Parts: sequence; structure tokens; C-alpha cells
Amino acid sequence: MDSAEQLIRMAEDELTEYSTEARKIEKLRRKFSFAVPYPQQQAVRAQVEALIPQNPWAKIVENNRQTVALPFWGVGGLGLLLGISWQQPLDLMVTGVGFYLAFQVQKWGWELEAKRLVLKTLDDIEAGVQTARLEAKTS
Repeated sequence: MDSAEQLIRMAEDELTEYSTEARKIEKLRRKFSFAVPYPQQQAVRAQVEALIPQNPWAKIVENNRQTVALPFWGVGGLGLLLGISWQQPLDLMVTGVGFYLAFQVQKWGWELEAKRLVLKTLDDIEAGVQTARLEAKTS
């Protein structure tokens, strides 16, 4: 597993905890500093940024993954309801497809959010280093 994937997995783990974004970034700063040396962080940042799609659909899913997945959950639930009540095998297949699509949309949004959190954390580390350098120059 390369450094970018390792940082993305760390961010995904951090997303599971209920806390503010600033707290998540603060906790990730320490982890990232141990995982990737500072001179390599800009290369990893560029690699993670290249992994994020720039199309409008990806931005919508990143910001509203549950809203985008909701119609697919509805199709899956309706297919399950009609498939059981009318004993229609086609409706049960629609259930599987609907639930699969809903899960994949939410998974994709989760990954996009983790990648964005990695970028914000690396930017925060860079800003801290720049501030420390400026303070060292003025001292």
C-alpha cells in the first residue's frame, strides 16, 4: 500500500468518529507526520488530488452522498415490498440492484470525503510549517 492509500485509510477511520472537522484534522496531523515524512507530503498531496474526480457529479456525491443514494434505497425497498407481496422474482432482482447502487454511491461519497480530509490535513500541516518558518525568521 503506497503512502497516499495509507493516508486515505487513516482519514476513513477518522470519519467514523463523531467530532468536528477541526478535531479530525488535529488528530490526523499527528498520524500523518509519523506515516509520511514532511518532504514527501507535497508529492503525496498531489497524488491524492489527482485521485479526486473533478466532474460535477463527484462533487454532488461528496457533499450529499446520502441524498443521492436515497432514491436507490427507495427503489430497493419498494422492490422488496412488491416482490414479497406479489411474489414477483423480477421485483426481488430490482431490490438487489437498488440496494447495491445505494451502497456503492454512499461508499464512493465516503471515499471522496476521506480524500478531501487528507488534502485539508496536509494543507494544515503545510500552513503550520510556514508559520513556524516565519516566526523563526522574525526571532
